[in-house]
Amino acid sequence: MVIKNSLPYKFVYSLIIIAIAFADTAKSFAQTNVDSTKHILLASFNLKNTPRYILKESNVLFPDILKGNEALSSDYIATFSSKRKEYLMRMYTKGKKFLPKVNTILKKYDLPEELGILMILESACNANAVSKAGAVGYWQIMDEVAKEYGLKYVEQMSVEEKKKLLRLNAKKAHAKFKAMAKQKDDRKNFNKSTVVAARYLKARRVNLDNNWLLVVASYNCGIGNVWHAMEKSGKPTPDFWDIKKLLPAETQAYVMNFITLNVIFHNYENFIKNNLNFTPVEILVPENFEQSSDEQLSDIAN
Repeated sequence: MVIKNSLPYKFVYSLIIIAIAFADTAKSFAQTNVDSTKHILLASFNLKNTPRYILKESNVLFPDILKGNEALSSDYIATFSSKRKEYLMRMYTKGKKFLPKVNTILKKYDLPEELGILMILESACNANAVSKAGAVGYWQIMDEVAKEYGLKYVEQMSVEEKKKLLRLNAKKAHAKFKAMAKQKDDRKNFNKSTVVAARYLKARRVNLDNNWLLVVASYNCGIGNVWHAMEKSGKPTPDFWDIKKLLPAETQAYVMNFITLNVIFHNYENFIKNNLNFTPVEILVPENFEQSSDEQLSDIAN
């Protein structure tokens, strides 16, 4: 009997001990759990050290005849404008003197003023410029073109012909070159040469269905080479980007430089201030920056 009565008593006692231990454990766990949650909330609440950024959008504006070429030319323009800033500044200064007069003539022939940049690319506005191929004057007009358009011109000698003449008799060669330089050549006349350039470009406009980049390419390498590249592309109506790699390397660079000078001159104020942004850029907001007015954010972006 003693044995039987002792078993239930010990069993009940054990249950009481287990219940007390379980209650203490649950309480401890609950307290730990609450404290952990508080730590997480406090950590997430402290955002002072979290980096903040603002997005500075592209601010480069393309002239009307070049719109649609932004993605294909922005990288080239950005690189060129960074590496050749002094050149662009010099050409812009020269352009302020010559381009308004060029634009007046281009307008008479229903041509966009952006084509005036060709004179800068051709001669840097130098009336006496002569190329290795024998092109002369502001617009680097070749003998055959001068003849076709009725300009008075002095027939040029090729580089090889000049070298040969110098080898035979240097004294006579220099005398001949000096006499040639004194002869009247309408390609060195600003108004006459610009009118011929405008007439030539207008003809190319018709040949190339008003595609201005193809017109520019043809001014550098000739209409025949452009037509050949267009045919070789296999496309019914190819544009410059379709035939770019089929053109001479010089012509590819020539067209890209045409785009570049036009875009830079069109955005010259921002260019001078080093504030041209060709693609969107994330700018880090300073840690001690508390307010966020539009004006203050603009200051950070600039």
